Amino acid sequence: MKRWLKRIGLGLLALVILVIVVGAIYEALSRWNAARNYPPPGKLVDIGGRRMHIDCRGSGSPTVIFEAGLGTGGSLDWTLVHDKIASFTRACAYDRAGIMWSDAKSTPQDAAAVAQDLHATLKGAGITDPLVLVGHSIGGPYTTTYVGKYGDQVAGLVMVDPSHPDQIVRLGKLVHTNLDPKQYLGMMKAASAFSWTGIVRFLMTGGKVPAPRREATAKASAYIGTSIKGALSEVDGFDRTMDQARQVRSFGNRPVIVLTAMAPLTPDQLKGMGVTRQGGDRFKQEWKTLHQEQARLSTRGREQSVPDATHYIQIDRPDVVIAAVKDVVDTVRADAKPKSDDQAR
Repeated sequence: MKRWLKRIGLGLLALVILVIVVGAIYEALSRWNAARNYPPPGKLVDIGGRRMHIDCRGSGSPTVIFEAGLGTGGSLDWTLVHDKIASFTRACAYDRAGIMWSDAKSTPQDAAAVAQDLHATLKGAGITDPLVLVGHSIGGPYTTTYVGKYGDQVAGLVMVDPSHPDQIVRLGKLVHTNLDPKQYLGMMKAASAFSWTGIVRFLMTGGKVPAPRREATAKASAYIGTSIKGALSEVDGFDRTMDQARQVRSFGNRPVIVLTAMAPLTPDQLKGMGVTRQGGDRFKQEWKTLHQEQARLSTRGREQSVPDATHYIQIDRPDVVIAAVKDVVDTVRADAKPKSDDQAR
């Protein structure tokens, strides 16, 4: 019996080692194929020993800068709106440190660090004209912090279902679940640590994807093994990010549009939050209230609800995002026009 148990144990150990070796080879080949099949569509800008990827299309001023939400898609999150917005002004999507084509960093990541990286990237890319910042989800606090640090560059903002610095506390009072993304830190750290085995790629790829997003999803999946580390750094810095965004108390008179996803919560979401349909409606109304507060940071800010969109409004209703950006761009251009003598009087 002991000999059989020993043989079984050795057999299982050999099987585990074989799976790890095969997985590591699979991951290495996948990363090699990603670099070969999906090179960066934009350019890599050196910001002092690290390269940041920025993809600028179109021409005209102001320049629109897309700031993606938390995750591993980076610049690809804007696939459905990028070219349409580039048809009326220059539009640039970029990847934060460690995401997609941008090099990882060894220092902590938070809103202030993101703003510093973006500022250096724009300088290195020779972008000096006024900016319209378009931030989704945590991109809202990132763009807010950018205004606080480099406000002279920023002419307007579009916030796409943005995170609010106080959302964890205020929304948490309405549900029976933990809304803090840091609860996933342990799982993300494990995923990052073992990404070389191919397990992350195996678990997070596959499934049906609508045709318009298929290529972007394939690219994001190809880089998932490395992008997970960048996303982990941002989750780790979540509290600092919210504290930094909270310090910015005004957008002045910049034109600002805040888009709010108001599609009703699904039965699964309601169950996960431990609330009834009525509770879910109260949750969405508080979400809208938070966005109205963000819009009021500007004397020319407004909140716009999108009743048929979930959190990724730029995917569910790209037309709404495009229209909001054009509205702000047109306002910035009108502000920049010299006034006639009659208007001045």
